[in-house]
Amino acid sequence: MKLSVLANLYGEKCLDETLQILTGLGVHTVEIGAGGYPGKAHCDPEALLASPKKYEEFINTFKKYDVSVCALACHGNPLHPNAHIAKQFDTDFKNAVLLAEKMGVDTVITFSGCPGDHEGAKYPNWVTCPWPGDFLEILDWQWNEKIIPYWKETAAFALAHNVPRIAFEMHPGFCVYNPETLLRLRAAVGDVIGANFDPSHLIWQGMDPAAAIRELRGAIYHVHAKDTKVDAINTGRNGVLDTKHYSDEINRSWVFRTVGYGNGESYWRDLVSNLVLCGYDRVLSIEHEDSLMTKDEGLRKAVSFLQGIIIEENKPRTISWA
Repeated sequence: MKLSVLANLYGEKCLDETLQILTGLGVHTVEIGAGGYPGKAHCDPEALLASPKKYEEFINTFKKYDVSVCALACHGNPLHPNAHIAKQFDTDFKNAVLLAEKMGVDTVITFSGCPGDHEGAKYPNWVTCPWPGDFLEILDWQWNEKIIPYWKETAAFALAHNVPRIAFEMHPGFCVYNPETLLRLRAAVGDVIGANFDPSHLIWQGMDPAAAIRELRGAIYHVHAKDTKVDAINTGRNGVLDTKHYSDEINRSWVFRTVGYGNGESYWRDLVSNLVLCGYDRVLSIEHEDSLMTKDEGLRKAVSFLQGIIIEENKPRTISWA
């Protein structure tokens, strides 16, 4: 297992300067934002595919710092009911797939998306309860008319371009938000669909990430190292569903934290150990979204914390006394 960083953390810096910072911390594997919500600050697939010179400069920057790219991140909502918005996200994702093929990268990370509740809708509608019965009718329409057909077609595109892993970040607000919904889509589309396992979005929903890892055994294609702190006082008063802005930390039911500041060392050791038990041996990719500390401090602390926890040499596994 290797340590990685989602590099759009330093989107205001050029790629060269970003890689200089990351390698200075001992990180030589990166996840690169390539469209959608992560943006294109370091990587614009359309431009790189159109210009051999730009592509060569891009690749040579990684070679300069001896850095490998583990995945391209292109989170978006290609099922948005606004056709213009959906098309932008769809184009970004497909361009990211084409660039991944050219680079020899096997994983593109995204969201499942969330449609509206009918063909004329203006906004996505995330269904979270079965009653009144209207909600189940919406859910049935979303999955059978939008989600499954779109991802069958898009997964075929990815496979045709030698990208065998589409890694969905299970994120509330989108139709794939937990292991059950991830596995439902995987069953309908095929094993090109897997999980970008980000525990931060599971913690506040009340899941045990170790249990979720075991439920997803064989279907975890990427892992984000990001923590969440659940505020017991605010949750006790209002529950975990919270629409207050992320900057209102003291009043929120939960906030994203640098690893180790939401849950302790034993928690993260158990999470990493369960990944190993379930056969995962790729990367822990730090996604920094801690609003209580600077990105530099948060990243430094995350790297230092995880360097003592990550299991780097897990093959071959031996029992020395047996």
